[in-house]
Amino acid sequence: MAMGNLMRALNLYGVGDLRYDEVKKPRPQTGEVLLKVRACGICGSDIPRVFTKGTYHFPTIPGHEFAGEIVAVPEGEDAGLIGKRAAVFPLLPCGQCAACVTGHYAQCAHYSYYGSRQDGAMAEYLAVRRENLCFLPEGVSYEAAAMCEPTAVARHAFLQSGAGLGNVLAIYGVGAIAMLLAQWAKAAGVRKIVLAARSREKVNWAKGMGFPLTFDLKNPEEREAWEKALSDEGGADACIEGTGASDGLAGCLQVAKTFGTVVTMGNPQGEMRLSQDDYWKILRKELVIRGTWNSLFSAAENDWRQSLSAMGQGMLQPEKLITHRFSLSEYREAFKLMRDKKELYGKVMLVME
Repeated sequence: MAMGNLMRALNLYGVGDLRYDEVKKPRPQTGEVLLKVRACGICGSDIPRVFTKGTYHFPTIPGHEFAGEIVAVPEGEDAGLIGKRAAVFPLLPCGQCAACVTGHYAQCAHYSYYGSRQDGAMAEYLAVRRENLCFLPEGVSYEAAAMCEPTAVARHAFLQSGAGLGNVLAIYGVGAIAMLLAQWAKAAGVRKIVLAARSREKVNWAKGMGFPLTFDLKNPEEREAWEKALSDEGGADACIEGTGASDGLAGCLQVAKTFGTVVTMGNPQGEMRLSQDDYWKILRKELVIRGTWNSLFSAAENDWRQSLSAMGQGMLQPEKLITHRFSLSEYREAFKLMRDKKELYGKVMLVME
């Protein structure tokens, strides 16, 4: 519980050294607001950040998927913001480089980032840049809004695929972002959404979310069924690789139809390798290979506002993907669950009372 100038936070002092700590409560500077954090998701990228790679300096408070309530502004600034609910775009662009000038902030050359390059939201409070706020529509919960970051990333990847009404889309991987992507595809009228998983548990989970064409590729019979579901259509109009593994990329190249699109979305777990046969598929089928990175947050195109709007209209239900909720003080259990992978999880959420 925050007392006076102090608050509770998860503070990373070194690789593997995450502590439930008492730290100084931030004060909003010019152009910032003080956000009382209500919910913060643990991203898959937070696991290596805490246990193997570290952050850019120590100590750092992690957390970049979050939403909360504005409780203070600097003196002389817009007090009308107090009480408003918001999600926060975690990337802090420099505003000066060539990418920033065109509004492509994800490609900024000199950006900062809440939760890795500077303190993030696994804390009771965070001072955030006012320009990065995205206000919540009526009826959108803090937990749903804390999933705006992966929802926006999923939207951006989906749009990169070019898939739409009447198309066939294959998704390799059944993580939280892939499932949000499948929700976007369903909302856009994609005719057939075929998902590749790596366990029976993941298959059952995805089917329970309303995606019956999900197959466990570790099972030879199911792999055959996955290939048939796509070959019956002449291949997929678009494939999205969401695992960051070579076999996922090879699988996408195999099932993509001639002149189809393959979107590389999964962060690579190691070296990505292609066999000669797989490379031939790119050439002979004249495939389009597209990367996707982060999301758009500009005046012209904003994946964040579109995501919150879709949540408000009931087109997306990201909170359905939340399988586990923990308080900040229960952080050891939350991080251990995701690191050890001994039970199925979708989105793991830290909820601040």
